[in-house]
Amino acid sequence: MTRDMAKSSTFTCSACGAVHNRWSGRCDACGEWNTIVEEAPLSTGPKGKTLGGKRGAQLTLTDLSTEEAPPPRTLSGIGELDRVLGGGLVPSSAVLVGGDPGIGKSTLLLQAAARFAGAGLKTFYVSGEEASAQVRMRAQRLGLENAPVKLAAATSLRDILTTLEAEKPDLVIIDSIQTMWSDTVEAAPGSVSQVRAAAHELTTFAKRFGTSVILVGHVTKDGQIAGPRVVEHMVDCVLYFEGERGHQFRILRSVKNRFGPADEIGVFEMTGGGLAEVANPSELFLSGRGAPSPGSVVFSGIEGTRPVLVEMQALVAPTPHAQPRRAVVGWDGARLAMILAVLEARCGIPFAGLDVYLNVAGGLRISEPAADLAVAAALLSAREDTPLPSETVIFGEISLSGALRPVGQSENRLKEAQKLGFTSAIIPSGGKTGGTSGLSLTRMGDLTAFVGDIFGAG
Repeated sequence: MTRDMAKSSTFTCSACGAVHNRWSGRCDACGEWNTIVEEAPLSTGPKGKTLGGKRGAQLTLTDLSTEEAPPPRTLSGIGELDRVLGGGLVPSSAVLVGGDPGIGKSTLLLQAAARFAGAGLKTFYVSGEEASAQVRMRAQRLGLENAPVKLAAATSLRDILTTLEAEKPDLVIIDSIQTMWSDTVEAAPGSVSQVRAAAHELTTFAKRFGTSVILVGHVTKDGQIAGPRVVEHMVDCVLYFEGERGHQFRILRSVKNRFGPADEIGVFEMTGGGLAEVANPSELFLSGRGAPSPGSVVFSGIEGTRPVLVEMQALVAPTPHAQPRRAVVGWDGARLAMILAVLEARCGIPFAGLDVYLNVAGGLRISEPAADLAVAAALLSAREDTPLPSETVIFGEISLSGALRPVGQSENRLKEAQKLGFTSAIIPSGGKTGGTSGLSLTRMGDLTAFVGDIFGAG
């Protein structure tokens, strides 16, 4: 045994657990004989880089079975926000909200702070980007100047944590995490190390003191929350506030939620008095539809747990360029290229020499493959200049072989369409439809049969 290993070893009494620097025949703590044994170090490696020989407290292990009640939740009264949070705000939770500049994050959270404060939560709003007077002006414009919300403008993490520990609020909103700085990190505010340190300290504070913390995060030009990705792993819930500046609709989307379903959405409308919740987004997304026109198809999708009906619009026109243009708004461009290839390879319908434009009306972004059949129908309708019946919804996934595959929650999709007055639906064969006897269902097995029956080609 080398001298370094001898120094790193510890000697423990197996009777009472007392720790000794060297071995002896009798334990000085309990008086027992021959109970002191040598223990190996906790970890090995270079000195100062590993845990060494010092031991910590032993953890208490429990079974997976539990009788603990679900965490209590506080409802804000903003139904769309409560839906995205999974049924309300959970104590000790950390929520990260991201979105483009000017999309309405501060407006939404100020409205939420006023609602939570009115529900009995002691609520603090800490602004690192705006002065207190600017936040008060926004509150006055929204009619929230009398809400019992405490306001502060600060960026020092040490000052903020000291104040929160003294005041012990129920909810703290930090706007934004990129402006916070810790005096223990030698980096500028907004840097990766500062954002990581600030998020860690605030999340740890939430768990220790039972305070719910909502962090506002900046986004990059790609739409991702700026800073290290580890911040999204630290928090319990990650929300994205989406929307097009040209539309009044705003979508609050949950991409991570430890207390509820992910991919849930809440729909808001930007008005002069702030953000108003939209209880029936399908009706709103379809409100601008007129008479049936070529290239217009209604798709019945699922966002989280709610069905949403949205209009898919396509335009196909001859191109004057050698390379045809493919422009997509609200859908995946690679998915569009796949649909065009399947239509040409399996159905003999070429799009060479044609510009293709695809748009999801209302500013909504669709990501599920169930929209494949609706996109194909919109492309064919635009190419053939043939409108589809206005009271028909379409959904289904297209495989590379041209077969149509059933999608999940078909019954909920059809019930939403029936509720909004649609009378027929075109769906893949084999899907479970349940009690939707009020709709006339047309089942298709593959894309070739769909093209032949609906457009008389193929």
